[in-house]
Amino acid sequence: MKVLVTGVAGFIGMHCAQRLAARGDEVVGLDNLSPYYSVQLKRDRLKQLPIRFHELDIANASDLKKIFEEAKPEAVLHLAAQPGVRYSLENPAVYVETNLVGFANLLECCRRHPPRHLVFASSSSVYGANTELPWSESQNVDHPVSLYAATKKSNELMAHVYSHLFGLHTTALRYFTVYGPWGRPDMSPMLFARAILEEKPIQVFNHGDMQRDFTYVDDIVEGTLRVLDRPQRYAVYNIGNHQPVALLDYIAELERALGKKARLEMKPMQPGDVKATYADTAALARAVGFAPSTPLAQGLQRFAAWFRQYYGRA
Repeated sequence: MKVLVTGVAGFIGMHCAQRLAARGDEVVGLDNLSPYYSVQLKRDRLKQLPIRFHELDIANASDLKKIFEEAKPEAVLHLAAQPGVRYSLENPAVYVETNLVGFANLLECCRRHPPRHLVFASSSSVYGANTELPWSESQNVDHPVSLYAATKKSNELMAHVYSHLFGLHTTALRYFTVYGPWGRPDMSPMLFARAILEEKPIQVFNHGDMQRDFTYVDDIVEGTLRVLDRPQRYAVYNIGNHQPVALLDYIAELERALGKKARLEMKPMQPGDVKATYADTAALARAVGFAPSTPLAQGLQRFAAWFRQYYGRA
């Protein structure tokens, strides 16, 4: 199967493309190599991939159209996006351009060259400050608390329209706090690991009174590809570990993985953040017979080993 993967130089994109290629699929990858974080890290991820790569921005409709006309993908895995809750407070325009305009361009290309399935990354952020845990796909998500979350909710609505009007088979995946080797430098495992090893303080928001449903990247890949292989007219699934971990317990587990203690700097809650995330994964399990389950200790050990090797801190 020929699969178009957008955001292929990203964290989840690289891992998904690697698994697709390993199982024999032909992968065409797109990425704009945004400088939001280290472009060198993105290029190093690409070096792991035996794929055809095109550097382009999905906000450029004509360039994206040419790729679809040339590649004629049988399936599309759309992972390109401007990520990050906190950065959306600083630079909202890039979220509109990439997550809304870019996604609209992608839907138009899929309308004109329909794949058997379009699977795209949504986010647990769409649940906003919903206090009814665990979070289920049946719950109302009309009250996001960040622009990033609002763009992801908009993507789900836009995809539903194209599914309804044009018969496009689309599935949204609400990812929950993904971590692992080759992760994003702006996310807590990388930020915390660097601070711990450099003996610098870790900023602990809401004074540590937070929980996250940390999901190991291999589980994310497994769930994503199982969904990709089972086209539906329109669906939304959570992909999370279904085991929320207290922030201070998570830090303690990372300390064990790195063999070094952290210095903690307690901070108030950040704007746009939420106190807890917790995925109900029953719908995913029913649909594809899989739900994430990698223990945090095991995942962080793998992450720590990669971090030391990649950044020369062995």
